[in-house]
Amino acid sequence: MTEGIVTFDDWSKIDLRVAEILEVEEIEGADKLYKLKLNVGSELGERTIAAGIKPYYKIKELEGRKIIYFQNLNLRKIRGVESQGMLLAASSEGNEQVILLDPGAAEVGWRIG
Repeated sequence: MTEGIVTFDDWSKIDLRVAEILEVEEIEGADKLYKLKLNVGSELGERTIAAGIKPYYKIKELEGRKIIYFQNLNLRKIRGVESQGMLLAASSEGNEQVILLDPGAAEVGWRIG
């Protein structure tokens, strides 16, 4: 069941980009979170996010990987990290599996949508 209808105007406000994960760091005391440093291309540069993907991915699996990044989300401080957006992932019911969405051959910085 959907939780509401989004208008085209709502959708057009969302800025999704292809980003590359440059660095991944542990966040002290966080069981589920990593701190990720992203390259979002020449227009946006580098960004930092906190992402709850630690139970599903090892650091070596993430560094150098391309992801889809929600760049114009309100800033939020999570466990002392100023998260400048969010990555997109698919999850099974109950979150037994979480899979990062893969932008394929799209280049870093490209817009999605």
